Amino acid sequence: MGTLMVKGKAVESDPYVTLGFDDSANLVPGTPRVLSVLSSVLERSIQKNEKLLQGSKSKDVVTIFHGSKAPVLSIRQYVERIFKYSKCSNSCFVVALIYIDRFLQQMDAHLTSLNVHRLLITSVMVAAKFMDDQCYNNAYYAKVGGVSTEEMNRLEMNFLFSLDFRLHVTTEAFNKYCSKVEKESQTDQQIQGYWHGGWLKKDETRRGPQISGRRGRAT
Repeated sequence: MGTLMVKGKAVESDPYVTLGFDDSANLVPGTPRVLSVLSSVLERSIQKNEKLLQGSKSKDVVTIFHGSKAPVLSIRQYVERIFKYSKCSNSCFVVALIYIDRFLQQMDAHLTSLNVHRLLITSVMVAAKFMDDQCYNNAYYAKVGGVSTEEMNRLEMNFLFSLDFRLHVTTEAFNKYCSKVEKESQTDQQIQGYWHGGWLKKDETRRGPQISGRRGRAT
């Protein structure tokens, strides 16, 4: 549970509600707050990581997801574009973050402005394929993400093998990420090592009931 200020008083809040989900992990009608919150968390993480890399003069691990320069679209614009055109279940965006976290831990890499866009489009596509009954194909996601179909295929395969095809997400892990993201949205304090160390312990990715995809989006 998080804490909200209501008329000057601190009250406990459900992360699902504050992120714009209902009890079934579907988005409630209106603007999906989770998109802006996730975008903000990613942007702050990137700023911290790039400052850390620049200050230490160390080189980050370069992966297939790295571009030569950052795309024109901001992270928020890119996330909103994926949301608009992918039609995937709403919980896919939180699951995508879990996949990205696993990938970065496995590769010992940092989330930066050079790799975040390709990681986002790939992780959302993989999450949709794993969780939803129906989803668009790679060619469609390639158009949404601004890459070629051939590159989309390569990104997907590299992502899956880097994760060792570990796509199972427990309800415990999903709830933990919702709580962490909601908490991060209320403070300027960034958890040390986030996106280069992870929020989950390795054993949390392998046990417990699995989060299920939600069919359809509230309008």
